[in-house]
Amino acid sequence: LERSDHSELSEFFKKTYGPTGAFNAKPFEGGRSWTGARPERRAIGYDSRGIASHMGLLRRFIKVGETDLAVAELGLYGVRPDLERMGIGHSVSALFPTLQELGVPFAFGTVRHAMRSHVERYARTGMLSVLTGVSVRSTLPDFHPYMPPTRTEDLLVLVIPIGRTMSEWPSGTLIERNGPEL
Repeated sequence: LERSDHSELSEFFKKTYGPTGAFNAKPFEGGRSWTGARPERRAIGYDSRGIASHMGLLRRFIKVGETDLAVAELGLYGVRPDLERMGIGHSVSALFPTLQELGVPFAFGTVRHAMRSHVERYARTGMLSVLTGVSVRSTLPDFHPYMPPTRTEDLLVLVIPIGRTMSEWPSGTLIERNGPEL
């Protein structure tokens, strides 16, 4: 992406995440188009008004219980507010060939519990599973001497089987990201 692309994405994320709280828009100040880990690949939807939707992905290892697992982490999901509830989120399925190309057994992502009804609509299609009762530990994206280096959160975990079946997802009540969230 060019600098102007990052600036446009930064504005998109501030407008998309800002209504959920000023703190959620803060990481995108100054033209930054990511919050923690920088995406390896991005799917960006455009229309005549500019960026319509975005999904980032990053290959990484996570630890589920006692099992190290390669995944494609999905994050930085957003749909422009005027396009919400129009089914654009189902375009995540367009990423499936890219996820297969990456050779990972699963795609993985997390969302706040407030998004439960939203993500459960996708789960009904059989494309993904929503896991509850799992804590996720992440490294904080920036070092602050007055804060611990990691954060553990109770989140909804989303899993999309890519090269394996859902029955092969390891059991565990703690997922450790190898770095900051995407």
